[in-house]
This record gives sequence, structure tokens and C-alpha cells, in this order.
Amino acid sequence: MEHIRTTKVEQVKLLDRFSISNKSAAGTLYLTATHLLFVDVAQRETWILHHHIAAVEKLALTTSGCPLIIQCKNFRVVHFVVPRERDCHDIYNSLLQLSRPARYDELYAFSYNPKQSESERALGWKLIDLVEEYRRMGVLNSSWHLSDANQDYKICETYPRDLYVPRNASKPMIVGSSKFRSKGRFPVLSYYYHENQAAICRCSQPLSGFSARCLEDEHMLQIISKANPVNRYMYVMDTRPKLNAMANRAAGKGYENEDNYSNIRFQFVGIENIHVMRSSLQKLLEVCGTRALSVNEFLSGLESSGWLRHIKAVLDAAICLAKAISVEKASVLVHCSDGWDRTSQVCSLGSLLLDPYYRTIEGFMVLIEKDWISFGHKFSDRCGQLDGEPREISPVFTQFLECVWHLTEQFPRAFEYNEAFLLQIHEHVHSCQFGNFLLNCQKEREEVKLREKTYSLWPYLLADKKKYLNPLYDATFSQSFTVLEPSTMPFNFKFWGHMYHQFDQPMHPRQSVSDIIMKMSEQNKQLDNDITILEAKLRKHKHDQADAGFDFTKEALHPIHSVPPMLRTSQCLKKESTLLSVHDGIRTIEGSNTADNRYLEYTEEFSKAEPAVVSLEYGVARMTC
Repeated sequence: MEHIRTTKVEQVKLLDRFSISNKSAAGTLYLTATHLLFVDVAQRETWILHHHIAAVEKLALTTSGCPLIIQCKNFRVVHFVVPRERDCHDIYNSLLQLSRPARYDELYAFSYNPKQSESERALGWKLIDLVEEYRRMGVLNSSWHLSDANQDYKICETYPRDLYVPRNASKPMIVGSSKFRSKGRFPVLSYYYHENQAAICRCSQPLSGFSARCLEDEHMLQIISKANPVNRYMYVMDTRPKLNAMANRAAGKGYENEDNYSNIRFQFVGIENIHVMRSSLQKLLEVCGTRALSVNEFLSGLESSGWLRHIKAVLDAAICLAKAISVEKASVLVHCSDGWDRTSQVCSLGSLLLDPYYRTIEGFMVLIEKDWISFGHKFSDRCGQLDGEPREISPVFTQFLECVWHLTEQFPRAFEYNEAFLLQIHEHVHSCQFGNFLLNCQKEREEVKLREKTYSLWPYLLADKKKYLNPLYDATFSQSFTVLEPSTMPFNFKFWGHMYHQFDQPMHPRQSVSDIIMKMSEQNKQLDNDITILEAKLRKHKHDQADAGFDFTKEALHPIHSVPPMLRTSQCLKKESTLLSVHDGIRTIEGSNTADNRYLEYTEEFSKAEPAVVSLEYGVARMTC
């Protein structure tokens, strides 16, 4: 609270940034310890979490007041006009301090209290069990096992304690390989494809320079290839552009020399580094924030940003990985520079393409925990959680979520979760409200006792699971098409409007197709429930009548779906029955003749004196007379 100079400012205007006439809403601005709150005259509230704020800009004083522009990490942009410059200056300075905490204990997660007991908190953290996940893959076998080499984080501080390596890999071999890899991130198992025993492994770049080699690292890769009895050679996939990898050799790093490793095939896939991605996103957001753009100008700006080309490059790499595993039945070792950015993208997306389990809500949570959180993606640095080096910030995880969204667009029946689920995860990656995405690795999280002081995001999402269900999901379809084969032709990539214009309501379509389908699905379920209840009442009524000695042979119960007597005698029904009478001439369709009797069966069906029945088909009530 020491950073808050002004807690309340009245007569503030909130501008609509896409309104040509500068449409605005007047209200009061409040500043709390965790949020910035704007309440307009209609009592509509706009909440902005301090940790969501990426940048604050105070413009020069105008005749209407002092403009204050706030850009958020979840792509919300708000434009306030504060009447007095002094109040605007106080709000500006307070937000600069509150949005850039210096210590982890100042993050929102350490003060957030959802009113859960300690046992509920502990259960929330135990919801995802990675040991059980590897057991589900079938890892504990004759080729792979759980190693205790990194139990004290002595070999690699940014890896988790529990690591799966080939059963024949000795501890001296692991130590030797780790010393030859950047940040000590030696090759370990990420995903095991039990269908053909191929494996996805991950590591960082070798410290090879121009000629250095390491026998332990060479033996490690040889053992990984031998762990796959179906195919003895393996791919080494370097996710960087070749030029970047060659430049790293001058710094004593680089890539594997195929002459020193037996049975490997080396391949570059060309995903750009974090600095290129950050610049590309900034260009995209500039295009998104420009008013009154023509369609051609918007598409030209989208193309020049290069954002969708980068998304395509990441997906191409994942597809290449999935094909090597499923088609060639070869194990693959994936790395980038340090093995925590592009490596996480490609390994997780490759697993998603191979395994239908990761296309379920629970499975996707497990995938994020496995390939991103436990393997040390630097969430704190990449999301700018603390006041640190701006050059470390990059939208690596945002790109991953966007790649998943593109897959859900190509395969709408294969994913249990919808777009809202991905957006909610993105929201909380930056909110710092839960502990899952805080800090950079598991060792740091244990040192601050994160699980004892914060809450897990996953129970929060599962409590509202119904909201994130995809109405088109078909579990049988997903099982039938186990391996997804997406197309990366340019026309398959599109702008994700609900991500980058999530808070710009004028930019949204008037009706969401997904929302309409969800409502129809809910109505269909409600109708099914009503039918079940009515049928139960009918059976009970028959049972009660039988107990009372009612003779069903003399008088049958009227059907529950029969047409009321008043409707039977209505002039409309009489007119329709006259038109559809089989005694009248058969009506012909335009372009047909009376000899064409294809529709005779339908007229005969209409002539039957049966009660009306409501049937449900595709969620629509159809009346059959």
C-alpha cells in the first residue's frame, strides 16, 4: 500500500479505442493493493490486475484532461482521461511500482485466498501426478526407468528431481553428458510412444564449439537409440535456424557433429529466437491497435509482422517430430539453445499430435505441467513477473497456445476443450494469481515453499469445467484418429481475434457459433431430461391405475404427446389435412410431373390418424403429425 498515492479519482473517462467519434464512458477510478478498478455511471466494472499491466504511458495534458494508456499482457488496452494532471501523475507512478514487484512474495498468489482449507490446498497440488503420467505412457519397462541422479538438483538445477533415462545409462555417463550440455541439461525422456516404443527426448545444445566432443554424451545418444528396438537410428532435431547454431559455435556452443555420433540423423527446423518473436508480436499488436484500417491494410500489416509465419514454423517442427515417431518409428532428440523455450514448444505439440489423452482437459493440464513447468520453462523471465531485464520477455507460451488453437480449428471434433479454456490459461499465466506458473524452475519453487503458500490453478479450472467443454468433441473420433496430421498450407492460418481483441467488444461477431452450439446442446439435454421425467410419470400413473383395478382393455390412457382437442379442431389443422389428404391429387414439385410418385410415401404417412409426436434430431424439435 506504500506505493498508492491516490486511491480514488472521480470524473474519469474511459475511451473506446476503436470508436471514430471518441466514444467514452464517465466514472470513478479506484486503486487498490491488487487491482485497478473503473466503475462507470451505469455501475459497470472494469477490473485490471496489477500483474497484468505490461506498460503504462502518460501523455501530454489536453483540454479534456490528462490521457493515461495502459497496455496489458493479456492484450487488453485501456485509455483513460483523468481530469487533473496531478491525479494522473500519481496513478501513473503507483502503477509503475505495483506492476513491477521486486520480490516474489509481493506477487498476488502469495496474498490470494480462495477460502480453502490446508487439506484442500494440498489436494489441489496433488491433482497432477507426473509419475503416474509416465506410468500411463508405459515407461517403466526394460528400456527406461526413473533415475535418482538429480534428486538434489546437483546435476541440473533447472530440471525436475524425477528424470527418466535409458536403463543402461550409468550415473557417470549422465554427469559427463550434463557437463557437455548448456546449463547441464542432458538428454532425458519427454514422451514415450508405446505403440512402437519410440521416444521423444529433450536437452540443450552441446558445448561443442568447432571441434570439441564428449564420449559420455556420444554414448548417451547411442543408448537412447538402442532403447528403441524397432528402429536403431534416431533424429537429432535442432529447432534453431542453422545460421544461429553456427554462430553459437564461436561462443563454444553449437550443434552435434554427425561424424562423432553413430546412428543419428541431424536436422534443423528454423524457429527464430525469443528476440525475433518479441519484436514480431509487438508489430502485430501495433496493427491490431490501429483504427480505421481497410481489410487490405490489416492483412498487409499482419503479413509484415511475420507472426503467423512463426506460428507455422513451430507447427511444422511439431509435425516433423510426430511423423518421425509415428511413421518412421524413430526416436527423436529435440533441443534449441538452452532447451527451455523452442524445445518445450516442439515436444509438447508433438506429444499433442500423437496422444489423444493430451486433447482432453485433464490431459492438457498434465502436458503443461510436464513439458513446461517441470522442465523449467522460464515463466518468470518470459512473462516479466518481476522488475527485471526486458530483453528476457518473450511470448513463447502464447505461441504454444496459439498453435493449439489452430489445431482445434482444423480438428474441432478431436479436442475436449474449447477456445475459452486456452484463453483462461493464458490469462492466469500472467495474472500471478496461482502458483503454477511462478518462478523459473522446480528448484526455485521448492525454495520459496510455493505449494505451502499458494494455490493451484487446475482445481479452479476444473470447478468450472462445463464452461470449457467443446460441444463438437467426439471421443470415438479422437480414438479413431490417434495421430493428427494437420495441414500447414498458408490458408489454414488465420488471425486469432478472440485472443488479441478479447476485450474489444466492438470487434467481436454479434453471435458466436460456439455459443450457439452450446446453447442448442443444453436445450437438447433439457428436452431429453423432460422426456425422461414425463415417461417416468406415465409409468407411475399406469402403475397406480393398475393398483386401483383400472381395466386398460376398456379405456387406454391417452398418449402424453397427443394433440390437445382444441388444436385437433382448429381451422389451420383442417386446412393442412385437406391439403395433405391422399384422396386429393398428388402435388408436384416444380420441374416434376404427376407420374413421379417419389413423394407418395410421405403423403401416405401424413394421412395416418396417429397422435403428434415430438422427435429430437440434432438438437431441434421436429413435429411429426
